[in-house]
Amino acid sequence: MKLQYTFDDMKKVDRSQLGNMVPLELFRTIRLIGLNQGLPLGGKGTTLTIGRKIGESLPATSIEELILLFEDLKIGIPRIVHSDEHKINIAVEDCFCKGLPTLAEEKMICDLEGAILEGALSKILGRKISVKEIKCNATGHEHCEYKVKL
Repeated sequence: MKLQYTFDDMKKVDRSQLGNMVPLELFRTIRLIGLNQGLPLGGKGTTLTIGRKIGESLPATSIEELILLFEDLKIGIPRIVHSDEHKINIAVEDCFCKGLPTLAEEKMICDLEGAILEGALSKILGRKISVKEIKCNATGHEHCEYKVKL
């Protein structure tokens, strides 16, 4: 009996009736109503822990592979908008929050995606890095964007 799941295990789907897709509405409901509204502090600690673990499990060995994987998994369409020796800014188009009503308060809601980037990039680069969401569709920005401190 297996004690832990891997990313490869997630690809094993045996749902003959419903297939391998779930609606974006369900994912949004789990994230924004279940975690964000249902847990203390908006679930920040939980989503950061979950996201980092997911990122570490992804089979990406380079930033380029991670960008392709983000799009393949339909997390969003990332692109590097700035890069130097101290930081990388990554914009994510078509994020899961695209189309949601704009929040009245300046609250970033895509912390899980940032934590996935953080976990994956820490593994790829072989050192601890930090990622912070600096733009979000839900606050009226044209895309979500993350600042990666190297």
